[in-house]
Amino acid sequence: MEAIFAAVPSASQAALFWSCSRPFNSQNCCPLELPFANFLKPRGGPQIKRPPTFVCSALPETTMSDGIPSSSSIKIDQSKQKEAKLWGGRFEESVTDVVEKFTESISFDKALYKQDIMGSRAHAIMLAHQGLMTTSDRDSIVHGLGEIERRIEAGEFMWRTDREDVHMNIEAALTDLIGEPAKKLHTARSRNDQVLTDFRLWCRDAIDKILASIKHLQVALVTLALKNEGLIVPGYTHLQRAQPVLLQHLLLGYVEQLERDAGRLIDCRARLNFCPLGACALAGTGLPIDRFMTSNALGFTAPLRNSIDAVSDRDFVLEFLSVNSITAIHLSRLGEEWVLWASEEFGFLTPSDSVSTGSSIMPQKKNPDPMELVRGKSARVVGDLVTLLVLCKGLPHAYNRDLQEDKEPVFDSVKTILGMLEVCVEFAQNVTFNRDRIQMALPAGFLDATTLADYLVKKGVPFRTSHDIVGRSVALCMSRNCQLQDLKLDELRSISPVFEEDVYEYLGVENAVTKFCSYGSTGSECVAFQLDYWVAILQIDATAFSRR
Repeated sequence: MEAIFAAVPSASQAALFWSCSRPFNSQNCCPLELPFANFLKPRGGPQIKRPPTFVCSALPETTMSDGIPSSSSIKIDQSKQKEAKLWGGRFEESVTDVVEKFTESISFDKALYKQDIMGSRAHAIMLAHQGLMTTSDRDSIVHGLGEIERRIEAGEFMWRTDREDVHMNIEAALTDLIGEPAKKLHTARSRNDQVLTDFRLWCRDAIDKILASIKHLQVALVTLALKNEGLIVPGYTHLQRAQPVLLQHLLLGYVEQLERDAGRLIDCRARLNFCPLGACALAGTGLPIDRFMTSNALGFTAPLRNSIDAVSDRDFVLEFLSVNSITAIHLSRLGEEWVLWASEEFGFLTPSDSVSTGSSIMPQKKNPDPMELVRGKSARVVGDLVTLLVLCKGLPHAYNRDLQEDKEPVFDSVKTILGMLEVCVEFAQNVTFNRDRIQMALPAGFLDATTLADYLVKKGVPFRTSHDIVGRSVALCMSRNCQLQDLKLDELRSISPVFEEDVYEYLGVENAVTKFCSYGSTGSECVAFQLDYWVAILQIDATAFSRR
């Protein structure tokens, strides 16, 4: 069967057809719509026939980056003869080209090749141990699988769409390679339990990669905090000035969020780490297999108890993508804050040129695009979760072909979240906080007002009363265009006689920050305690940083 790629015009030919065959509307400079046949007919040239529809019987080889498929080169099987399906015994006709193209999954599930081979090795060893296969056949299968893995990783393996998916591609290639022994490999196994075994193994590996990336970002944020000891910034609620906080405290807040993300991933990993292999299509098997043996060999905690649940469960991917979505939201909030802070209106941070982009028309622009895209790509990760939720809604037990569509959202979610984490690390390592600009911005907003209310509470004034007193003090400052610390003692005492000379130890952002003392607060000693905790947990060498 000829490949479709051979019949399609080149990019340069297509451009020529476009320019020659699509007249332009002089009013709006848009090409007028013409039938497809005219699109393929160059002006003054011969009629070019519409290319026939062919189906590619092989797909591009892929480069596996973090286990995510991406096109790199094209290998096409030029054979015109369709291969009989491994399940084709009861069929008198082969599927049409349209059905074959629509139902194939090899274009994306070949990302599971390593896990599929791992599972097949364990299955073959178990079958031999149980007397369902000779040791000779087992050795042939294990050796053959090793050779197929080598060919895949060397880019020498021919993926074929007529073999539908990663499982059939590998099994058929194994049969081509070693002959009859390969036909015993699928004993007591269905693609239903096989694909879920592969998928759980893949997700387990992906979680480990994300956990490592989360730790890298935590280290970058803690390091950034260490570099900015003592820097006070405005804290915001409702995007309005609220109270002064240490920048270190704010950065450590994101570290805490990431730690919860990591905890959710660890919990998810523990729940998904059960083995479906041996559940077969849905009912198990009458053959004397040992599911505990394969489960142990593949590093699972145990086999799944219920064979119907084993082949229909997608809770583990829903949970995985839910965790990724929460992580993406956390990163999006970090991105939003840093995009705002990099604006001229705030000016609190400056990203280096190495993590910024410019404008095609405005020469002065310097944009924090990586963090804008982190904010934007969070929508994609959430969308992947929604796709899976809708996909699983209303499906009856046990396996349904709909579930073939679970792979691509998971692959995309993992690839996207890894990219978001990586670029956040890069950005955190290449930003500078503008101390002078921040210092200039601190007086505005009466950030020390709540600390003044605490002062009155310490003097025995009920909090609601102290709240009113400070509110009237702020109103006085606004009428005089000054700050609380600028008011004279007589002016303060005109509002409340409780005020004494020591009130000035509470006014001003520097004084206010030192008064915070509750566990987890922004007080200098509290933040130092938090920072020491994370330096120890993340095993950061803090000797290069000045510490009080």
